[in-house]
Amino acid sequence: MGRLIRGQTDNPSGKRGRPDRRARGMAILVFTATFASFSSARATGDPARGAKEFGVCAACHSLNPELNKTGPSLATVWGRKAGGLPSFGRYSPALKGSGAVWNEASLDGWLINPAGYIPNNNMTFPGIPDAKVRTDIIAFLKAVGETGRGGPPVDIPAAYTATPLNLRELKPDQEVTAIRSCRDSYFVATADGRIRPFWDESLRFETDASPLGPFPGKPAILPSGMLGDRAAVIFAQPSEISSFIRQKC
Repeated sequence: MGRLIRGQTDNPSGKRGRPDRRARGMAILVFTATFASFSSARATGDPARGAKEFGVCAACHSLNPELNKTGPSLATVWGRKAGGLPSFGRYSPALKGSGAVWNEASLDGWLINPAGYIPNNNMTFPGIPDAKVRTDIIAFLKAVGETGRGGPPVDIPAAYTATPLNLRELKPDQEVTAIRSCRDSYFVATADGRIRPFWDESLRFETDASPLGPFPGKPAILPSGMLGDRAAVIFAQPSEISSFIRQKC
């Protein structure tokens, strides 16, 4: 066997010359077609899969247009300006001033790394590294948005649109009538005649000014924690808290 001379092809004729251009062209064509097919598959998300994968977002975001949680409702996020939901008042200045409009490209950048896409925003979520999961979630949010504008219906799990408990329609054991404080304890009386003691670190005081929040002067108590030893008393407004609690041992 003789040595190949640089630039010479290994062919029976032994002729020197460049590699077969036709073979090189076919290789490029196959690579281009494969890449295009991969890119197309990646760009086309599955809303049904996205509906399941949205669970990672559902702890902080509702798909009920009337319900904001830690973050704003995402029922109308598609095509919405970042920081542009009027009913949500906790947007960061960075998000409101970003000028971003939520679509495939911007949502993908946001979901990869929210802190990197719009620095100094309030979202603590670290991001979703899996491109396929992001694409499916984006496809689902797009379908939800188009459904709201008269497009084809999309199956939205009931948990994503569930309305929280109406604290204006309380059962007797949920309606607080008095709270007494003594040293390291609270004693909470409810409309069913029961008085429940709590270690002061086990009882939280909250407010809910939404249309589903309690009536003024009629706070609600709801269980908190797995052992039944913790609870939250929810008032209509902050000024009620100190005036409602009586200190007496």
